[in-house]
Amino acid sequence: MEQIPFKQLVKEKFPDLSTGQKKVAKYLMENLNQAAFKTAFQIGRHAAVSETTVIRLSYALGFESFSEMQTNIQEDLLQQNQADNGNSNLMQFRTGDPFKRVILNEIQSLKQLINSANIQEIWKAVDAIIKADQVLIAGHMLSHAAAYWFSYMLGSIRDHVTLCSPTGEFIEKFANLTNNSVVVVFSFPRYSNDSIKLAEYVVDNGICLIAVTDRLLSPVGSISDIVLTTEENAETGSNSIASVISLVDLIIEGIHERDQGRIQSHQKKLEKMYSSFHVFNEKRF
Repeated sequence: MEQIPFKQLVKEKFPDLSTGQKKVAKYLMENLNQAAFKTAFQIGRHAAVSETTVIRLSYALGFESFSEMQTNIQEDLLQQNQADNGNSNLMQFRTGDPFKRVILNEIQSLKQLINSANIQEIWKAVDAIIKADQVLIAGHMLSHAAAYWFSYMLGSIRDHVTLCSPTGEFIEKFANLTNNSVVVVFSFPRYSNDSIKLAEYVVDNGICLIAVTDRLLSPVGSISDIVLTTEENAETGSNSIASVISLVDLIIEGIHERDQGRIQSHQKKLEKMYSSFHVFNEKRF
């Protein structure tokens, strides 16, 4: 059986952890490189809990010992380092040039999308969206741009896609959803309270929630059924819109791969309407 990546395992078990165990889990998620070789006592000191709490976390996550949990972390880091091997060659060319710095940061962020945990979650999101009778998409403030882009792209290949206004109207649109619907929430720092409240309402009503966010334990990510992260391991110091749009493109491509028949039917219908309303200028220049 394929080993579940440590961060994904923590995300799945997080709601059932004790308060102290959650503190350790958050510390580990944010400091994997340093924690991979620290003792349980050292980790407990950094997380402000007892050594016993650290050991109990390993049991709560399904490991037989702290040692086994640490080995799992080390193996994850080894795989990540192998995947990021090309980054060292790129980053050594960092200069004071701000444009080169931005481009190198974007490349580093994009590389995070190809780790195995993200790919598995992307396919889960693809399947959930294909099966959904309706898809409601939301994102507030900075996150609204990505939400709009996704709603436009998804609306071009399937019916019943709705975008929440960044200024409200969620309740009216939510009223039409069913247990077979999916809500996709985009949430990036600084996290909007409106997005968090919306996500909590979705979870409370038993509707599938997909989060597109920067890390697994972000406020929305920690309560979602499916979490797609863009910069879980990147240290860019800023949020990359390029990685978010690329992630959206991966979802759309996955839907194209698995739902071709319905997409072709939907696009034929759209093309007839585009032609009837003269939406596009077809003149050649």
